[in-house]
Amino acid sequence: MNHKPWQSIFDAYRILQHDFSKSLFILTAEQIKKATAHFTTTTEREVRVLCKQDTKESRPQVFTDNNLFILPVKNGVYAILQGEGYVDIPEIDTPTKIYKSKLDFQLETSQIGNSEMQHLDFAYASSLIRSFLEDESLVLTIRGRKYTPKFEFYAGKYRQLITAESVQTEVDAGYEGKNQVVLIEAKNAEANNTIIRQLYYPFRQWQTYTKKKVNVLFFAKRKNEYSLWEFGFSDKRDYNSIQLLKSAKFEIQDK
Repeated sequence: MNHKPWQSIFDAYRILQHDFSKSLFILTAEQIKKATAHFTTTTEREVRVLCKQDTKESRPQVFTDNNLFILPVKNGVYAILQGEGYVDIPEIDTPTKIYKSKLDFQLETSQIGNSEMQHLDFAYASSLIRSFLEDESLVLTIRGRKYTPKFEFYAGKYRQLITAESVQTEVDAGYEGKNQVVLIEAKNAEANNTIIRQLYYPFRQWQTYTKKKVNVLFFAKRKNEYSLWEFGFSDKRDYNSIQLLKSAKFEIQDK
């Protein structure tokens, strides 16, 4: 989990002496590179790898011990905050629903491979996404990496506005309907939590481009089950206002 490089970074810049209740600790990519230059492997020095902490468990020990998480706030600039940076993805304890595909033929190519994108595309092609959201008008319009416009938000225990700008986001799939935009973060493995940033940053990004309601979903394929969780933010400027709205798991069967 890159414990040693991060301990070296914390020691170099005396991060644990910082008062996180009063301000963020801002850390640049250049500072990270400088503090880890003596490490021998790429994974111990590469900024992108060191700052990728997508689950609670993937955090280095110094983050876990001090209830910290990291967020990008600009291209090559990061903020270390104290507080809750992650949201639980709860087990869905309701029975698996049988969903009849609305396609009148079997998709053969969707059975080749085992990727997140492939499973998500199959769920959409079968109209499962539309049915779950009760919106037959949804069409695929967003995919891939983009950079955010400038936006402000609150997060963690620091209750002053944080500014983010030109941060790279990636949406596995985004759909637009007559009255809403839906953004999906997909996983192809067991995940019981995720960093809120993966849902919040795209939410804020697309909310600036449309007057339609923006909804966010978490999607997972586990064995033969397709699981969906819909999340919302009660206050769009509050990173921690995330709420689970509904969830369900399905088994897709040919028509």
